[in-house]
Order: sequence, then structure tokens, then C-alpha cells
Amino acid sequence: MDIREQMIEMGKSAKAAARELAKASGKAKQDALLILAGLLESEQDAIAEANKLDLDAAAERGLDKARVQRLTISEKVLASMIQGCREVAAMADPVGEIESMIKRPNGMLVGRMRVPLGVVAMIYESRPNATVDAGILCLKAGNAVILRGGSEAFHSNKCLAGLMHRALKEAGLPEAAVQVPPTTAREAVAEMLKLADYIDVVIPRGGEGLIRAVTEQATMPVLKHYKGVCHLYADDSCDLDKALPIVENAKMQYPSGCNALECLLVHKDVAEALLPKVAGLLGPKGVKFKACERSLPLMGEFAEPAVDADWGYEFLDLVLAVRVVDSLDEAMDFIDAHGSNHTESILSENYEHCMRFIREVDASLVVANATTRFNDGGQLGLGAEIGISTSKLHAYGPMGIKELTSAKFVLLGEGQIRE
Repeated sequence: MDIREQMIEMGKSAKAAARELAKASGKAKQDALLILAGLLESEQDAIAEANKLDLDAAAERGLDKARVQRLTISEKVLASMIQGCREVAAMADPVGEIESMIKRPNGMLVGRMRVPLGVVAMIYESRPNATVDAGILCLKAGNAVILRGGSEAFHSNKCLAGLMHRALKEAGLPEAAVQVPPTTAREAVAEMLKLADYIDVVIPRGGEGLIRAVTEQATMPVLKHYKGVCHLYADDSCDLDKALPIVENAKMQYPSGCNALECLLVHKDVAEALLPKVAGLLGPKGVKFKACERSLPLMGEFAEPAVDADWGYEFLDLVLAVRVVDSLDEAMDFIDAHGSNHTESILSENYEHCMRFIREVDASLVVANATTRFNDGGQLGLGAEIGISTSKLHAYGPMGIKELTSAKFVLLGEGQIRE
């Protein structure tokens, strides 16, 4: 069987599994998730062994630090996956929920019912934890999912998918509800993106190049974000004691994350007080600054002059662009010109400025007085996420269970006919 035939068979199996999941009981789905949590705990050695194969191969291939970090299933990452299973299991099942029922003048009841999307295809780089996140969310929302991770995570993804198959089988659900292509060949992605008859939506998660390639080739709808160019604006009324730990967390906790801070905007009235402290705190820890003309003299030995290409750039590393601005409006104009609709934050003790920023800045998450790192499904109470959408249609921001469903209209009549 060639790759095209393999992918068609996977599509057919996924479509059939999606029909079974759509009518599965909430308890069966909950059982599968709790069983999976137990398997992730009991099979830690097998998971570590599979991940080591991928990490050893990554070292041989010379993968960059950011990709190796995403590839690693640490104890913390595994614990997060287990917690995600249990949190999602405990959440209300959205499938079949009736929303906004209204009574029409002729007596008909019209409402909307939450329904699964159907078959979801997930294409992603590194991040084997995304295999579990996507699998559990799709399962809870009643969707079948085809998970095409990067070749660098093949052994890890295969191991995790095997555990999900065991959990599904034990819970009486179809194993084809979660599938991982058995090949790392790139042709598999190209063929999968042709399967509009079987796949309802594709979600790419990774670098901008991957996402653009998927968007160009896909024959089905795509939920995407191209990149995470996240800004933090320190207003003239910002609390400096709050600002420093927030800036440090946003930049340094996970520099390769799509919600990591890439550009710090500082009001001119607090620049002299704040920027030397930022440089003194982050510079010795490895952060390099790309500074505008006004900020450069305040940043010390760790800064170099910024160039135009640094504005709107996703560094994914210990590099931070810094710019001094004259006003809130200038900061918002800059974000509008250089942001990526991902995450934007303001540090301000001025309530009106915070509310203006939240209302007027266009991003999937807008934050007041907290780190950009909170744009994450788990952190926002979704249990886990399958990705962060910046495309606005259907979903905007982290995609949890509800975002993996749609709503169809339902009408309850008593014999009414249209006049």
C-alpha cells in the first residue's frame, strides 16, 4: 500500500470513528481519559525510552536548542500531560448541549446544539506533549483526530498514541479515534491535506514556514497562527516592582514558546527608571537586547542597536527588542503595525489606560498587569489546548473543548408550516 492509499484508509477510519464518538456517552469518554492518565503514570519508563531515541537522533542531526527543548518530555511535561487528562475528564461534556433556545411567534422552539467538528488533522513540529493534548481534547469534544507530528518526535508520538489506543479500547471506544501515520515521509502530509472528503479541519502548530505551507496546500479549512510576536507595554503609571518579575517571566520562563515576550515597549517617563533595572536583571542571565536609539544608552553592555527587521520578529530565544514610546496611543499603533494577533500585555496602574488597551488592541489574548505566558489553554482554565488560533473565524485564542465543537441549529415544532 503506497502513502496515498495509507492516508485515504486513515481518513476513512477516522470518519467512521468520528461517527461513533459523536454518539458516545460522556462517561465512556471520561473513562478513556482517566485510564490514559493512569497509563501515562505507569508507563513512564517506556515513554522516557522512546523520547530518548528521539533526543539522541536530534543530537546527531544538530537540532537547535529551541527544538530540542520542545522535544523533551521532562518530568514536568509528563506531569502536565497527566494533569491535563484528569482536568479534561472532569470538565462538562459540550456535545449535545443546547444553547440559546428561543420561542418564535408561531410557537416553534429554535436553539443551537453543540456538535463535534468531525475529523481533525493536527500537523505539528517537535512537542510530543501536543500529541496527548490534542488527543484528549478531540476525544472529549467527540472528534476523531489524525496526529502528524514532526519526524524528530516519531518514537515519542508512536509510544503516546499506543497508550491512547489502549485507553480507548478499554473504555469501549474505537481505537481509530486517534491515529498517527506510520511514516515520517513528507508525502504523507501532502496526501493528508487532499482528504477534504474525510477531514473536516486541519490545525498546524509550529514554525511560520510549516503553517504557511499547510495553509497553501490544504483543501479543508485551516485554524492557525503564523507566529507569536508578543509585546509588553510599560505605561507611565506602571508599578516598577511588579514590572520586573513580569518582564523576566515573559521573556525567560520559556523563550521558545509562542507566548514568550519578544518586544518591550516603555513609556518615556519611566524609561530611565525601568530599563537599567531590566538590563541589570536579564542581561547577566543571557538576554541580549535589540534597543532603539532612545533605549540604547539605558541598557548597558548587553544591548546593541536595533534594526528595522527586529521589530515584529519572533526571536524564540534570549533576545528582546526594546523601544521607548511617547504615549499609550503610540504603543498601540506600534503593536498594530508589528504584532501577530497572538498576545499583548500592558503594565499600568491607570484603569482607563488598561481598559483602552484591552478594548483596542487586537490579539487572541490581551493582558493587563500579568505575563504574556498566560496565553495557554491550561492556564486559562481550558484543561489543555490543541493550539492557539489567531485567524478569528470559528475560534480566537487557545482552542479547548468548546472550540473543538461547532453549533448547529435545531428546531422543535408541533406541526407548524410556513405560510
